Amino acid sequence: MDIEELPSVCVLDASTYVGYWILKGLLSRGYTVHAAIQKNNGETEIVKKIREMEREEERLAVFEVDALDYHSILIALKGCSAMFCCLDSTDGYDDNMVDWEIRGAINVVEACAQTDTIEKIIFSSSLTAAIWRENICSDKDVDESSWSDQEFCRKLKLWYALAKTLSEQAAWALAMDRMLSMVSINAGLVLGPGVSQQNPSSTMSYLKGAAQMYENGVLASVDVNFLADVHIRAFQDRSTCGRYFCFNQTVNTEDEAVKLAQSLNPFSIITARV
Repeated sequence: MDIEELPSVCVLDASTYVGYWILKGLLSRGYTVHAAIQKNNGETEIVKKIREMEREEERLAVFEVDALDYHSILIALKGCSAMFCCLDSTDGYDDNMVDWEIRGAINVVEACAQTDTIEKIIFSSSLTAAIWRENICSDKDVDESSWSDQEFCRKLKLWYALAKTLSEQAAWALAMDRMLSMVSINAGLVLGPGVSQQNPSSTMSYLKGAAQMYENGVLASVDVNFLADVHIRAFQDRSTCGRYFCFNQTVNTEDEAVKLAQSLNPFSIITARV
């Protein structure tokens, strides 16, 4: 396909760590990108970079949206053939943020349903939406058909996992009802350049329960550049459907846990607990 023929796509929230890397990957491949950034999150380092990119890149348009304002999402989506949905909290996770992420996911999918040009939704989710249950190390393997147990997450106050579980389930339910093509990418702990500074809330929230994940062989990580590439390929390949786990390393030994902790410095939560 010639560069001129590539469709326009939307990334929401492009100011998240993963969203920003998807944005960069799409631009490098020649796509025209609508970068939807969450209002009232301030001028973060990533937002400043996106603003600079907009001044230099004619194929990039920036839109300020509110995930709870369906109409603002519709404006950002106009003319786009795909939605890359990457909702994440910049302020950490609690029970209120769970509700925000569910409502945001519903608004994104509904806006896609009302946009005639949308061909596919690529929904960025998490392995934590699949791994948490009362007995993680049971005979039943964790796979793409698995869902984290809601009550177990509430009991342990695993708000990040609960938010990812319920928002993804809500997105799937609405996408199927509206007969939309959707793929979810369920990522391990996201690692990459500047992750400790640019993605602290999500990183710390993911790592709640790190000791249990490590003990049960489900503490997995993924490089952000690899993850962004998987999202883009999931859009480009028309045959993709359903859920896809995405990780390129599982932490199986204490040495690997130490290396992971060092890479996340100052997040020493792993070495403190294994």
